[in-house]
Amino acid sequence: MNKYNTPIILKGDFSQRHDFSNTLNFLPLPPQKQIKPSRLSLNDSAVHDPLDQELTFHLIGDTGSFKDLDFQRNIAGQIVKNASVGKPTDFLFHLGDVVYHHGEASEYSQQFFEPYEDYPAPIFAIAGNHDGDINYLSDEPYQSLDAFMEVFCNEKETAIPFSNGSMRKSMKQPYVYWTLETPLATIIGLYGNIAKFGLIDEEQREWFIKELRNSVQYKDEKALLIAVHQSPFSADTNHGSSLYMINFLEEAFKEAEVWPDMVFSGHVHNYQRFHKTYNASKMIPFVVAGAGGYAILHSVAEKSNPEVTNQVDALKDVTLERFSDDRYGFLKLNIMRKQNELTIIGKYYTIQKQEDQKTLETRLFDEFEYCIDRHTALTI
Repeated sequence: MNKYNTPIILKGDFSQRHDFSNTLNFLPLPPQKQIKPSRLSLNDSAVHDPLDQELTFHLIGDTGSFKDLDFQRNIAGQIVKNASVGKPTDFLFHLGDVVYHHGEASEYSQQFFEPYEDYPAPIFAIAGNHDGDINYLSDEPYQSLDAFMEVFCNEKETAIPFSNGSMRKSMKQPYVYWTLETPLATIIGLYGNIAKFGLIDEEQREWFIKELRNSVQYKDEKALLIAVHQSPFSADTNHGSSLYMINFLEEAFKEAEVWPDMVFSGHVHNYQRFHKTYNASKMIPFVVAGAGGYAILHSVAEKSNPEVTNQVDALKDVTLERFSDDRYGFLKLNIMRKQNELTIIGKYYTIQKQEDQKTLETRLFDEFEYCIDRHTALTI
């Protein structure tokens, strides 16, 4: 009752500035090996029936942890078990920060390949700010996103030399920002670079608007989902909301005249589900799922905290419906088509420890259901 039920921003946070020339905020992107528009069909990378009327996948962010690997191994073990519950999971979509702190190839073995070796489906990803960062003290110099590109954006499925013998091969994502086409959802993944609140250059912005417009042809057949690492809305005391990302997304939606069905992010190490209402008629959920294993979780701000505020126009008409800031967890999304209507069902699981049995179990913490309404006009 003492915590915010709206998103907040941190007062006086200098890193809300948008400086593309500062290498602490923005690093050049790697060359794009494949021809745009940077799209990948699920049927090209997994055994999936294109006529299937149900799609099931996990969403999780910030799974890396360089301090205490027990947290990430615990949650990875539980998400592997959950993948076989009910309908077999089609894939996992990682919301960024696969490894900490500087995207080094040497960290991928213990922070990604070992804990997720037994995950029974493909793992797609967008890069987080730590995945793109550079350790300038490294014995082996490298460029931003070198390891991420080799693991997730390879030209062919191949063994990764720095995986310590993992059987998990590289993915064939077309680029660091890209679109995944599935029978029931179009998922557009953005890359916010290394800035705390995100930075996206003009080239990626133009691509994003084109992808939004391209999705219109499937609007009656598929859900439109957006994934970006840096959270637009948050009520936590470590990051707070990103005014930059809010403005970027909403300006792009307006220019394309296309609005998504849901927006997902990581970055903040907790779970938060927001509702943003447009013109008192259309609601879009914004979900943060960043409690994926990093040793430190982020608390939702108390209303008495003098360092935060929600008195900002960009945060109006947004409510925090549910949050978990003291447990690790993962999201499972199920999209179903019934009688030409799409329904999105989400279940967020947290990790609970039974002290008497010394075993781990998951507990369903939040469950939501959204029916996609194509009949409500949305004009901003």
